Amino acid sequence: MSTRAVRVFPGAYRDSLLLLSATRTMEEGAGVSWASAAMATPASVEDLTGRGFPPDDLAGADANALVLAVCATDGEAADNALERGRAALFAELARPAEERGRPGPRTVSDAAARLPEANVAVISVPGPYAAMAAHSALTAGLHVLLFSDNVPLTAEIELKRRASRLGQLVMGPGAGTAVLGGVGLGFANAVGAGPVGVVAAAGTGAQEVMTLLDRWGIGVSQVIGVGGRDLSTEVGGLMARDAVRALDADPATEVILLVSKPPDADVARAVIGASAATPVVAACVGMSAPDGLLAGAPLAATLEQGAVLVAGLLGRPVPDLAEGMADVTQRTAGRIGAARTAVRGFYTGGTLCYEAQVVLGGWLGPVYSNIPLRPELGLPAPASAHICLDLGEEEYTQGRPHPMIDPAARKEIMQAEAFGDDIAAVLIDVVIGYGAHHDPAGEIAGTCADIVASGAAVVAYVLGARADRQGFDRQRRTLKEAGAIVTTSAAQAARVAAAIAVRRPSLAAAMRP
Repeated sequence: MSTRAVRVFPGAYRDSLLLLSATRTMEEGAGVSWASAAMATPASVEDLTGRGFPPDDLAGADANALVLAVCATDGEAADNALERGRAALFAELARPAEERGRPGPRTVSDAAARLPEANVAVISVPGPYAAMAAHSALTAGLHVLLFSDNVPLTAEIELKRRASRLGQLVMGPGAGTAVLGGVGLGFANAVGAGPVGVVAAAGTGAQEVMTLLDRWGIGVSQVIGVGGRDLSTEVGGLMARDAVRALDADPATEVILLVSKPPDADVARAVIGASAATPVVAACVGMSAPDGLLAGAPLAATLEQGAVLVAGLLGRPVPDLAEGMADVTQRTAGRIGAARTAVRGFYTGGTLCYEAQVVLGGWLGPVYSNIPLRPELGLPAPASAHICLDLGEEEYTQGRPHPMIDPAARKEIMQAEAFGDDIAAVLIDVVIGYGAHHDPAGEIAGTCADIVASGAAVVAYVLGARADRQGFDRQRRTLKEAGAIVTTSAAQAARVAAAIAVRRPSLAAAMRP
């Protein structure tokens, strides 16, 4: 029987980055099966009571109260986890003893004054306050990684225009990934240095290309996330253009890789044209051009193809991404019942979910989603339809951590929706790296084994670098031992799932660089 324990700290607001970090810190201790650091919003309180935490333990907690909650094997493990979370959120372990009574900085300018060597501010505050904090950072001479969502479009445009005039970058809003000077920010990976500069309007898209390039021995110079709206008509690629110019001037960058969901075509051309000398490859997921070029740059419809094109420009070899896939697909398809024809995807990475729809749609026809390629492909879907869900979207994360942090949410949804008699293949991604759960494959492995035992296939992809703390090879091995087919790229996983659904193993070998 597990022990549930809660601590409430009234009037102790903490931003989402600190809450994610504290959740991870609590989860990593011995005997802890689940943990959460959250503000006591009504959705959070409802989630905790639904998990069996006594309502009396949360009585009086409001949205300005910080709540730490733990499920553990015993009281000692729970108390230790709560103490780790408290220490992380109140920063006592990281501060010298003589400073522990000193209050922390309350403004960006105060923080900048205490750390004069810093040149980037990471901002994660509620959307209505995020623009003000970002302006303060620009005034202090800092670049900005704006993690916050729900920033008005007009505020984003104003911020980016000002940053461009100042020669600074505003990465975001909603920018969750960057690697600057070898330091990973937000959801990033432990990748090696190399000649490729990445400009990305898609967070897990940036992670996918940086980790592919790292695993192929190529590496990256910088990864600059610019926010999902930057390449829209309204924003006009303000930061993407400045990021391309910065990489063009960087002697360590030999090729620039632009990563995005389908951008405004004219904006994308302007961004590509911002490079005066460095070649650009555009990986605009789902976008195509008659001659395969966009403003003279090679255009890739998948993240995988974008990384392959970059390797080709550099004259660097790429492993056979489809090696062995036709054989394993044929064996798997042979055991799948004839009535099973549907593919279901349960993704933690939004760009990977979008890419899967592009790949699956090319082979299987319409794919429905909560982030659909076209409005008519939104949910609810018809019976036995192909469906890909982005479980990181707001409708799935209210009151609980992102599924990259807490895999429990995805496991619950899969247990409810991945066992239909019409399902041939279940697609999943496992994203590791900074900010991610310490063992996401281990959390989902039992459910994967149950799905395989029920008669469907599980096709999985691990997005990560070999130096990531979760262990790239260990995560892959865990999934294979659970009976999953584990592929070498996210796009390849979608092709394998399509091949199983239509019983055509040759589709799994369709990508051979």
